[in-house]
Amino acid sequence: MGGKIFKHTPKITGPIPAFSSIYEVNVFQKTTGRQPWQLHRHYPTIGVALALTDFGLDSVYGKAFSIYPNLEIPIFRRQKIEWTLRAGFGFCYATRPYKRYPTWDTFNNAIGSGLNNYTLFSTDLRYKINGHWQAQLGFNFSHMSNAAMRLPNYGLNVYGAHVGVRYFPVSSEIEKIKKTAPVLKNRWLIQFRYGMAINEISVPDGPLYLTYILSGYVSKRYAGKNKIFAGLDYSYHKGIEAFQKNNELNVGHEKAHSWKSAVFVGNEFLIGRAGILLQVGVYIREAALKLDPYYQKLGLNYYLVQKEEGPLKELAISVLLKTHKAQAELAEFGIGVGF
Repeated sequence: MGGKIFKHTPKITGPIPAFSSIYEVNVFQKTTGRQPWQLHRHYPTIGVALALTDFGLDSVYGKAFSIYPNLEIPIFRRQKIEWTLRAGFGFCYATRPYKRYPTWDTFNNAIGSGLNNYTLFSTDLRYKINGHWQAQLGFNFSHMSNAAMRLPNYGLNVYGAHVGVRYFPVSSEIEKIKKTAPVLKNRWLIQFRYGMAINEISVPDGPLYLTYILSGYVSKRYAGKNKIFAGLDYSYHKGIEAFQKNNELNVGHEKAHSWKSAVFVGNEFLIGRAGILLQVGVYIREAALKLDPYYQKLGLNYYLVQKEEGPLKELAISVLLKTHKAQAELAEFGIGVGF
């Protein structure tokens, strides 16, 4: 993959290299329709990828080593040609994050920690050469950040194009199970999620503070494979409370100015026991430290319980990244239920 760092904020003070490159190896498997979600998603491909990102200026940004599960969904397939979308979420290690001591590597103020989240979106146009080999080209976008667990954390985004090949040791032609996917009821649920996050506030290498998040919402399943939902978010930020105390703001009323509430809507793409979640919210009350009036959440639910009957129909653990456009606010780890 060849491209360039997208400087999404003028607060990134390091020089932007003329060219960045990513080298990826992805071990994947085509699904056959054994599970209902594979039929609903038209036989997607699942994989685990390893990647090396060379940002193009080793003295400032170093390199990043990533590992991420990924899912590829077909847009259309023909005998020789196919077009797909792929998304991957995982972790990466940055070799040269911002450091004040002892090395004073302060030019890279985009990444403040060695361990980070890594997200990749790509689209591929692919040509089948024979039963073993396929050639592909497409476009990609990757994001790396630690969700403000360590500062500074503006994040590094790389966009570009790519070329590659895929090899099937046996054959790219697999026998698919041809049957009608079971139709699930388009049911309504009342849902709650409790989450926690850890943040630094203002000062790199400073103390860490907890954030508590409670969400209540209603959801409706549709098409047997997606959920649309809407509800309320409430979050209490210990870091904002500490900032007010340290700077003598709202003296005696710091707690009252340390919580936020918002209304939100979203969609969840159900893939077996997993769900890819997209959410957009608008604040109806903001804390003392204000960001944009709206936010986004992107993440994953993994369902420990999925039932059609009984009082408890869903129990899931979740990992969500909350952002304000290109600026990450926090990474939320939580547990949710549905009745």
